[in-house]
Amino acid sequence: MGVLFTSMNSEVKSAGRILDLLEYMASRREAVPLSQIVRDLEFPKSSAHGLVQTLSARGHVVQDDAGRYMLVEASRHGFPFRRHEEPLVVVAQPFMEKLRDESGETVLLATMNAHCDVRRLAKCVSRHRVRYDVNLDAAIAAYCTATGRVLLAYAPKEALEHYLARVQLLSYTRYTVTDLDGIRDMLVRIRRDGYALNNEEFVTGSTGLAAPIHDAGGSVVAALNLGMPTIRYVERRETLLLMVRSAADDISRALGYRR
Repeated sequence: MGVLFTSMNSEVKSAGRILDLLEYMASRREAVPLSQIVRDLEFPKSSAHGLVQTLSARGHVVQDDAGRYMLVEASRHGFPFRRHEEPLVVVAQPFMEKLRDESGETVLLATMNAHCDVRRLAKCVSRHRVRYDVNLDAAIAAYCTATGRVLLAYAPKEALEHYLARVQLLSYTRYTVTDLDGIRDMLVRIRRDGYALNNEEFVTGSTGLAAPIHDAGGSVVAALNLGMPTIRYVERRETLLLMVRSAADDISRALGYRR
């Protein structure tokens, strides 16, 4: 009986530590090294390493190229990464952090499936007091958001036609484009220009800029989005556009893409 009691105490202690670790990781906006986890939580190094490895094996934590750990935020919203998505997030994360710091605005990474449903995979939130932010699992209308428009513009023709045939084109704000021909023309321009704009069409007072991310084979596998209050976009529109396009190009090159 004494052995069983000791075992149960040990299990409860481990459960408490892993919950402490999850709460700690959820509070961090950026990836953290194991040494910082050990220092901040005052865990033994061997125990902390074992816990993060357990979370990693279960798909709740990923490790970047610098050896830092980050919580897979998507898993907290009910959709763990698919096999091809985790490496994309790991590669993109440092570029997203750099773009957030240089632009001062919120950065989002998203992908689209064969049915043209958009999934937000990761975000780096602006440090401005007034900023754009969104839950990763929040609904997204592809036809009237910068992220969705980029991904639709590069979607296979058959998938795009199925999407446009079934989608209900709602007006989310007074600026939302709901004309089907207008949307088709917009997607052609996005492919030509290499970026998409959503200027208060989905949320009043917010603007989004997005650019495509290519894999080594040249396919568009994701969109990088810069979201901000419209007033700050108006002040720096050209600079912000150059920033998001440059960051998307950097991620594409890191994935092996060559023009």
